Amino acid sequence: MLAAFGLPENIFSSSFSALHKVVPERIAYALLAAPSDAVQALIARTLEWLQSPANQLFTLADSAYPQALLDIPDPPLLLYVKGRAELLERPAMAVVGSRNATVQGIANADRFAEILSQRGLTIISGMALGVDAAAHQGALRGAAGNPDGGSTVAVIGTGADIVYPARNRALAHQIAEAGCIVSEYPLGMPGIAANFPRRNRIISGLARGVLVVEAAAQSGSLITARMAAEQGRDVFAIPGSIHSPLSKGCHQLIKQGAKLVESAQDILEELGSLHTLAAAQAAIPAAASAAPAVEAVDSGKQRLLAILGYDPVSFDVLAARSGSDAASLSGQLLELELAGLIEVLPGGIYRRIG
Repeated sequence: MLAAFGLPENIFSSSFSALHKVVPERIAYALLAAPSDAVQALIARTLEWLQSPANQLFTLADSAYPQALLDIPDPPLLLYVKGRAELLERPAMAVVGSRNATVQGIANADRFAEILSQRGLTIISGMALGVDAAAHQGALRGAAGNPDGGSTVAVIGTGADIVYPARNRALAHQIAEAGCIVSEYPLGMPGIAANFPRRNRIISGLARGVLVVEAAAQSGSLITARMAAEQGRDVFAIPGSIHSPLSKGCHQLIKQGAKLVESAQDILEELGSLHTLAAAQAAIPAAASAAPAVEAVDSGKQRLLAILGYDPVSFDVLAARSGSDAASLSGQLLELELAGLIEVLPGGIYRRIG
């Protein structure tokens, strides 16, 4: 319609016959009708929301509209922005993954995001539980007190005035203050399931690449990765155990051509052309997580960790490998869990962290 009529006011001042040449009859009549009371109320609510200096509304015609989104096939017509809108034009990396991430997945998302943020990349994610929240937290920490840090942008699937899920309320306030919250949905829009996959094109569209930390075979994170590939963005994936359901999606992406990464350094080397990353080739900790030191436990528990390995293992298998009785083994496993060196997965499966 903009291509046919030019400015929006030309659309609303056109006749039915002119409109009907471009759009179906139903839409032409809707454009000619006076705004309903609900629409008028939403306009008033939006104008009131915009009174806050922290809130902005961008259209496709605005110079401040993110250039990266103009390059994707279906850019949002409107962007409701809360916080530091300038972050939308900075070099960015999307970090996505499972809402039900493992302890190791949370640690990886947090650590990768922190390092990438320290090196000047803005971290884009969706403010969901699990990997998303960890990525935002790591990015905020990486940018704290760093004038060249990247901070973080949350692309949400609700109105910009709603926090979803509610458990991320404190995080949302931190992002609104030190980062940026973005939505294409009108104020008051609740958390509707269909809206979240659709917003993923904005997450990938704003970024130079997408890092998938953990994803099941049918994960929504794979939608983001597919959109990133279609948009010409790089796709990165962290591999995991062949026995872990949350590694299946990452392994699938790697088979399809995603870049396997073991540290943030791998990503920085791929994006080395960015001017802010010129110093990023300096030493970066190879470990992506902040797992406690194995040396902190006694030799008996170190032996049990070595027996455990890095693949998920059942209690019975551990008992057979170690030759320990059930009571002794249970006690050792509990101590390792409390020390943050292992985690217990559903079904009584044990896995080493870090």
